Amino acid sequence: MVINPAKHDDIDGFRAAVNTAMAGRGWAAPVWLETRPDDTGERLAREAVRSGVDLVLASGGDGTITACASGTAGSGVPLGVLPCGTGNLLAHNLGLPLSLDEALAVALAGSCRRLDVGIANGRPFVVMAGIGFDAEMLGGADERLKSRVGWAAYVLSALRHLGERPVRMALLADGGPPQRRWASGVIVGNVGSLQGNVRLLPAAAPDDGVLDVAVLAASGWTGWLRLAADVLLRRRTGRVARLTCHELTVRASRARPWEVDGEVVGTTRQLRIAVNPDCLLVRVPARNDR
Repeated sequence: MVINPAKHDDIDGFRAAVNTAMAGRGWAAPVWLETRPDDTGERLAREAVRSGVDLVLASGGDGTITACASGTAGSGVPLGVLPCGTGNLLAHNLGLPLSLDEALAVALAGSCRRLDVGIANGRPFVVMAGIGFDAEMLGGADERLKSRVGWAAYVLSALRHLGERPVRMALLADGGPPQRRWASGVIVGNVGSLQGNVRLLPAAAPDDGVLDVAVLAASGWTGWLRLAADVLLRRRTGRVARLTCHELTVRASRARPWEVDGEVVGTTRQLRIAVNPDCLLVRVPARNDR
């Protein structure tokens, strides 16, 4: 059991619930491992796999889940997701329950679904990676506000960046010629839905062996309102361009912030992304078995 203690107000209650659920289904008591700022869970999950565990449970935000996914990918050991935090986008996209009791039932007795994992500048992701506007929005969200109002904190952060103008970017997909665009941001998804079930990437599936890409271009309130309408209505316009690929290189005319699964990594002028297909086992409700 890999847990991010910063995401839990009642760790003792959480431990009791997990131990009770596992004992009730015939599992041995779990080994408890806590993440730290300098160890977000990848090393812990990897060491757990090497020790011979049958299942890795992960509880925390999207960053913790991604780290544990990276530690279990390619091992054949399934990952059980116990969502916690403000994002939970993998759980939303896979139809995983958010309540602890239901999430435990799926993690301990559900089916296994084999998923792709994306790699962005060497960093794994299971939800989305991006450069530009989305990273600015994520980086500007106040942690205390997130704990009070949840994902609405990201909306407030986004409002502060609506006036920034697009920058010149070149996209090279699967070794093809560069596509040059003015872009506010480029988002590459292993899944397609944002918070509120907004389908930014309508065709995206986490097990189709390809990555879906959205190139966003807008400036000012009016431009972003029109872009939001384009996304909600799934319109093809110059403000939202989409493509699919196995590999993608994004080159920006100036350094922009970039992120993987909600964690801002830094700034860069180049983002290299690839997909590693069918390498991650995740426990899902039995009706989603594939």
